[in-house]
Amino acid sequence: MADWPDLAALDLLVGIDDHGGLGAAARKAGIAQPNATRMLRRLEKQLGAVLVRRGRTGSALTPEGTVVAHWAREVLADTARMLDAAASLRVDHPPELVVAASMTVAEHLIPRWLGEFRAVRSDVQIQLQVHNSVQVCDAAAAGECDVGFVEGPSVPHGLYSVPVARDRLVVVVPPDHPWARMRPLTVAELASTPLVVREVGSGTRRTLDLALEEYDRPAPLLELGSSAAVRTSVLGGAGPAVLSTLAVAEYLESGKLRAVDVEGLDLSRVLRAVWRPPRALAGPAGELVRMITRSR
Repeated sequence: MADWPDLAALDLLVGIDDHGGLGAAARKAGIAQPNATRMLRRLEKQLGAVLVRRGRTGSALTPEGTVVAHWAREVLADTARMLDAAASLRVDHPPELVVAASMTVAEHLIPRWLGEFRAVRSDVQIQLQVHNSVQVCDAAAAGECDVGFVEGPSVPHGLYSVPVARDRLVVVVPPDHPWARMRPLTVAELASTPLVVREVGSGTRRTLDLALEEYDRPAPLLELGSSAAVRTSVLGGAGPAVLSTLAVAEYLESGKLRAVDVEGLDLSRVLRAVWRPPRALAGPAGELVRMITRSR
């Protein structure tokens, strides 16, 4: 490194090319001209070439000096970028938290959870991604989020999880539907009826499919991408559906929808936080999950 050229000398060389002489270049750099002359002579000695032609009318670059000045510009530009990057490392960036959540969790639980978290960690920048449960697990496994929240009955191999809430699915119909006035349904009756359902990959759909997996079932009436869309279809008379109580609670309370009992069918489920290894979830994601589990 002792043989490396001085950056200030390279800057002077470029200055001669830009300003037409050593005196102007030295003034621009804030260097006394005798010092500038010594710096350039040292640079010429290091490189083994005459770079500046000195005459009565001033200084100008030799052909060799013009070539060196061209490359000196590249060196100085790269050095400036390096210094800018180093300066950015000294800036305190706020911590970030990327959360992925399934549809039902995102609509009904995440707003409260993140609001409570922001109340104690307002310095954290939060990004929320909304997918179905399978997509959330895929994002967690790929490292595309710090933590995910899913409603599926199981978690893929390779991810860690912890319960954060409990939920239950319920069969819902409009008040004028025949099931609203019937005795409890049997599981076979529910399984043989075309339903309005969530898309494959959602936790709600997966829970229902597992509960009825022993039965031959007809094709769905409709397959929709959100609980809100399913609920709207039921309200419009499209047919029965099985939805989270989180998605229909206020509609059941107001009487706009009716819950239908199904004898012997357990549609309760656990909502989970999921993340990829290591097992100990650190940083803002760990703080968020611990806050949720403490408040369960």
